Amino acid sequence: MSRHESTKARNKIPFGFRVFAFSWLIPMLGAAQAHAQVTRLAVLQAEDRRAPTANDLAIIRSGAHSGDPQTMRLGIRALGRLQRPALAGEITPFLRHALPEIRAEAATAIGQAAQGSKGEPPASAAVVDAAAAALAARLKVEAEADVRAAICETIGRLPYSTATQVEGAERTLLELAARGDTIGDRLGVAKGFEALVRINRKLRPAGGEAIALLRRMASPGASEAVTGARVRRLALEALATTGGIGEETLLTVAGDQDAQVRRLAMRAAVTPARPPSSAEDELLARGLGDASPIVRLEALRGQGIRHADTAGVCPFAMVAAGDADTHVALYALDLLSRCASSPDAIALLVHEVNDLSHAGSPRGWHRAAHALVALATAAPERGTAALAQFKGSRIWQLRMYAARAAAALADRETLAALAGDDDDNVRETAVEGLRKVAGHGADSIYIAQLTRPGNQLLRVSALALEGTASADAAAPALKAAWQRLVGDGKDNSHDARDAIAKTLASLGADPRDARARGHAPHNDLNAEDLRRLASPRARITIRGVGAFELALFTAQAPATVLRFARLAESGYYNGLTFHRVVPNFVIQGGSPGANEYIGDAAFMRDEVGAWPHVRGAVGISTRGHDTGDAQIFIDLVDNPRLDHDYTVFAQVLNGIDVVDQILEGDVIDRIEIIP
Repeated sequence: MSRHESTKARNKIPFGFRVFAFSWLIPMLGAAQAHAQVTRLAVLQAEDRRAPTANDLAIIRSGAHSGDPQTMRLGIRALGRLQRPALAGEITPFLRHALPEIRAEAATAIGQAAQGSKGEPPASAAVVDAAAAALAARLKVEAEADVRAAICETIGRLPYSTATQVEGAERTLLELAARGDTIGDRLGVAKGFEALVRINRKLRPAGGEAIALLRRMASPGASEAVTGARVRRLALEALATTGGIGEETLLTVAGDQDAQVRRLAMRAAVTPARPPSSAEDELLARGLGDASPIVRLEALRGQGIRHADTAGVCPFAMVAAGDADTHVALYALDLLSRCASSPDAIALLVHEVNDLSHAGSPRGWHRAAHALVALATAAPERGTAALAQFKGSRIWQLRMYAARAAAALADRETLAALAGDDDDNVRETAVEGLRKVAGHGADSIYIAQLTRPGNQLLRVSALALEGTASADAAAPALKAAWQRLVGDGKDNSHDARDAIAKTLASLGADPRDARARGHAPHNDLNAEDLRRLASPRARITIRGVGAFELALFTAQAPATVLRFARLAESGYYNGLTFHRVVPNFVIQGGSPGANEYIGDAAFMRDEVGAWPHVRGAVGISTRGHDTGDAQIFIDLVDNPRLDHDYTVFAQVLNGIDVVDQILEGDVIDRIEIIP
């Protein structure tokens, strides 16, 4: 796993997971631990309900003050996950607990509790000030490096509201960096600065001393080449955000042995704060020939940014269109949409569009689809000529890309035809296109969509009707769609319901009922399933690609693991797809509708914790707090900006090469749970 930061065995698993692991579940098996078992389960159930009552909060508090360390950690973590700023003060005394795992949990929980103050009145600044002061004070006397790391991360991610607060946090991190000499300290400082710089760049840019430190951390000596890879990545993330990497550091890290570091060097080379230079152009050109596809793709993206207003990217994209890695090649085909002035580029796109030898296969349609959309933009007349052979394809994804091409061509007739497609994803794309091309001239088509089942289609159609002059026809159809959604009782229709409410409001109708929400998210947690899944794995088999295995984090995210396991064992995921593939970011799948807006009916709560979004981490997709609908995503690279916002419930154990090969539309044959 890419989180590993030391060759020592004790550092091969992150601190919070190493100490707690799955051991908290094992005592539940013994009669002597019966009371602890009941208490832990009660704490989990109260957290699952989000502690709406005083009794629920009392249960969690009693767990936090239990004499049993594992139960204490559950209670402290639950207090933080409620995201109630007032509870941060209750968690603070645990920073002085005798056990380091309790102190680390408390530091993380304080940061999570404080998140509830985002966007609140200035009075909430007092909560953040108190939390920052308590953490800084503990940092000065803390003897355990892993606890110091947890404190640093929390100091970096507190929701500051003033430049003075940010300056104070920066000073605290610099002070630890000056005296901390362990990999844990360096990792903590790097995590703290990455979050601090990213979240607060508008409040206060990083100071010169901080930038100098980050440069040193990004390019350490050869002795740290293995143990400090993640430290270097985090430092580079922060430097890329600030634009302060410096040419010397940039050229050094571009030759790093870690592919993710080299990828970040490509990204840092084209940050807005950096004026173009010949050295960086040379670096990007070198990146295009890198052995790692993630570096080649980032270098190609950098060339696209560097030549955003010119056709200078076309020669690079034409070469990359033949890359051995499909993701790099598809991105290159997308870039060729800018190459209207290049006959060779147009000829390449025409060739790809006309070569349908593999377009009928589940994993062979992607090149033609991407080329079609690029051709429609670069050479509209050639795109128009090619469109007909795609809009009637038996593969719905090709018809969806045909709708995207029709939108680029402003082909209203084709869009109107595809708005009547059998697949609601194709219809959604066609309606989006009509909204841009025809506006309210296609209101009758939008209204006709409101009888369809797809949440994504209902949402975009409702938004397209906002402000329509055809209120007499639109309002009844919108209300009928809303009544159907409410009657279905599915939490995950909330985006469609909100869109309907917004449009009804624009028509002068009463939207209050239309904003009604589903029930509070919860799972049926029970001791038997927790015991059965004390240390589980999952094997995911992708049709025509291969299989990979996950370690499931029951200790960190019990409700999520139980929901995932129950759905997997019921066959829910079998035959579903990965509908979203974003190279150098994530893949996402597990939707019965193959889209963002349709998942399992009932919402699940967030269980954000200490495990980071490193390459191979598996999370739950959400569209707001506690809105997970069992769609999963896998981090293709380290994504620290997702930390503490999206639940991580698993980590790829083996088969990450299979994950890297997954393309849009690839099918999940089955998911097996291995207790």
